[in-house]
Amino acid sequence: MNTLFDKIWDSHVVQVVEDGPTQLYIDRLYCHEVTSPQAFDGLRQRGLKVFRPDQVYCMPDHNIQTHDQDKPVEDAVGRKQIETLDRNCEEFGVTEFKMNTKENGIIHVVGPETGLSLPGMTIVCGDSHTSTHGAMGAVAFGIGTSEVEMVLSSQCILQQKPKSMRISINGKLRPGVVAKDVALYLMAKLTTSGATGYFVEYAGDVVRDMSMEGRLTLCNLSIEMGARGGFIAPDETTFAYIKGRKYAPKGADWDKAVARWKTLRSGDDAVFDKELVFDAADIEPRITYGTNPGMGIGIRGSVPTLAEIDETEQASFLKSLKYMGFEPGEKLLGHKIDYVFLGACTNGRIEDFRAFASLVKGHKKAADVVAWLVPGSWAVAKQIEDEGLDRVLHEAGFAIRQPGCSACLAMNDDKVPAGLYSVSTSNRNFEGRQGPGSRTILASPLVAAAAAITGKITDPRDFM
Repeated sequence: MNTLFDKIWDSHVVQVVEDGPTQLYIDRLYCHEVTSPQAFDGLRQRGLKVFRPDQVYCMPDHNIQTHDQDKPVEDAVGRKQIETLDRNCEEFGVTEFKMNTKENGIIHVVGPETGLSLPGMTIVCGDSHTSTHGAMGAVAFGIGTSEVEMVLSSQCILQQKPKSMRISINGKLRPGVVAKDVALYLMAKLTTSGATGYFVEYAGDVVRDMSMEGRLTLCNLSIEMGARGGFIAPDETTFAYIKGRKYAPKGADWDKAVARWKTLRSGDDAVFDKELVFDAADIEPRITYGTNPGMGIGIRGSVPTLAEIDETEQASFLKSLKYMGFEPGEKLLGHKIDYVFLGACTNGRIEDFRAFASLVKGHKKAADVVAWLVPGSWAVAKQIEDEGLDRVLHEAGFAIRQPGCSACLAMNDDKVPAGLYSVSTSNRNFEGRQGPGSRTILASPLVAAAAAITGKITDPRDFM
């Protein structure tokens, strides 16, 4: 029997080119300001229109500042990209959730929370973390700018079909361990290339027990294992999350949709190209120590020694440690940090702010820590206020910024200075990712919260 990936993929095949790629129909294209300008220019040069504008949604997120969004964007390049997106959407008749509107936010947060991303869909965007939408039970993956143009002009894309992998995590997560820790654990086990060429289906007790926010975090990080994407079969948790959202089916259409979505699962006899099984009991709160997301350890663990690293990788391992200012075999618990970032398409949802607030409540932000708390959308920002989390955070010495990609990447004002350490809930810790010379330690919202109130790497379980 086919896997769920096969079911969704095969139902979207327009044609298969002999000894070549598959022409795949795309249900939803998302665009942001960074990877779309050349795609729209390509249409203009060829005299083409957007083929199905009602299936394309755009919004600026990478370059927008997270303060004073009612004022012009200060960076000239960022401002031009945002203005260009505005102009392209108007010219080509495409829906845009503009900066400074209540529908704006990070594209991978807004899609699911508005009901635009739905089970069984094929979803693409010119952004590698498009795999986030796989949590909805969709086949979602990032594409290049030339492919964005292809989808704009035809609503199809040429792709080689990836292999299938199922990763099951069984058992029950221990206190203090959340979806981000699961993802960091998997990345360390598989490495950043361990899932290359595969589309990953996540399964098992842990995944079934996860909230939608947790699933979105897990699927978001699939790309960091080298996977083409990652997804989770839709279930009652998915349906409850979608119901009533702005763009979700309504009335009789809702009943029909749920009946169809309930068929979206891999059969009991489905055969995957690769299967991996992990035990939840082996996962603890985690942090990274290097310059790729797979270089991670349990928070009470030690950086590997040189003897533990394959000989062919020792040079890059040492280069990474030199950049980070760490030593082989060093324990990082208690290491001083300078910045904390809560946000990004990885951890900028309401559940992440609830977790952060629950841990800092009754404490105070460390005086020498700069903390950026950035909601993933204006909808999340409103929910923070509605639940009174803003008051809890303010009393603990934290301010909430305006929505955007923020310090996930150095494309806006929120940059970490060279040589300083940032405990970040974002998705990448590459050299200079959060600013030239910045040192990024990836972590969950709970680990970030503990670091924010102590000023050092701290096990959040000490506060629980």
